[in-house]
Amino acid sequence: MRFSGKMSSMQLVRGLHNVRPDARGCVATIGNFDGVHLGHQQILQRLVARARLLELPACVIIFEPQPLEYFNREQAPVRLSRLRDKLELFARHEIDWVLCIAFNRKLQQLTAQEFVEQALVQALAVKHLQVGDDFRFGCDRSGDFAYLQQSGAQLGFSVEPTRTVSLAGERISSTAIRNALAGGELDKAAQMLGRPFSISGRIMHGQKLGRKLRAPTANVQLKRFQAPMQGVFIVQALLADGRLVPGVANIGMRPTVEQSGRAYLEVHLLDFDEDIYSQRMTVIFVKKLRDEEKFATIDQLQEAIAADIEQAGRYWQQNAP
Repeated sequence: MRFSGKMSSMQLVRGLHNVRPDARGCVATIGNFDGVHLGHQQILQRLVARARLLELPACVIIFEPQPLEYFNREQAPVRLSRLRDKLELFARHEIDWVLCIAFNRKLQQLTAQEFVEQALVQALAVKHLQVGDDFRFGCDRSGDFAYLQQSGAQLGFSVEPTRTVSLAGERISSTAIRNALAGGELDKAAQMLGRPFSISGRIMHGQKLGRKLRAPTANVQLKRFQAPMQGVFIVQALLADGRLVPGVANIGMRPTVEQSGRAYLEVHLLDFDEDIYSQRMTVIFVKKLRDEEKFATIDQLQEAIAADIEQAGRYWQQNAP
């Protein structure tokens, strides 16, 4: 699979057995890169700079599912970005190759030494490794920066750490961003991400309840994606044709009309009446209006939605996109 970035065309490889000869001898990094936040971006920038200096390909190694999802999907942290979003962000940073390794029982049982030998040396012939200073791997968790340095000296690759990035004294991490989003602190999350938080997905047919409530919505498919926050938000929608359309969105469980426990993302686009079913849309979260509520009647829900739309309309009148 090919993804186009600003300067290069990135290739996705699934599995060590599919690594092509032109990806070998690379400069590499390893991690989850959930959200591709400013800390991750610093690693990617150092990775690409070293790769260009050495005239070698830049490769990012990731895992699907993410390790904590493999061990306990129900208790694993909610993702900030799905695989597709992550790949698009990698492409923007001019990464040449992404190696996606299936995290399964076989991989889980590999020691740090076995992973280094099989993945870094035999499959990729890595020449330089760029990692975060808190990176750990292997079934025995013995794979840290010191171990990688020692292994590199023996096996012929150099290792460089990338220091943690902080914002106002707080370490930037995927966990800190999740906490900010859960608390409605969208500005803080955006500062740590280096961009506003967004969710992308395909627009699907729903129950048409929004139309009945005089507020038709575009229902963005979340699949297994559970959102890291709930509530009603002022948003911008980036359509497939590149247009930015102002709107208001509800993300949550729709407690007034449904008890399934599934998360939904429903977006009402202001002054918009076009058929955009089946298109992909990116919802950019701008400001939180309120928490999601369970109303006693549909009439109360309709009144709340009308008030949300009016409030969003006033906001966009004052802050035209």
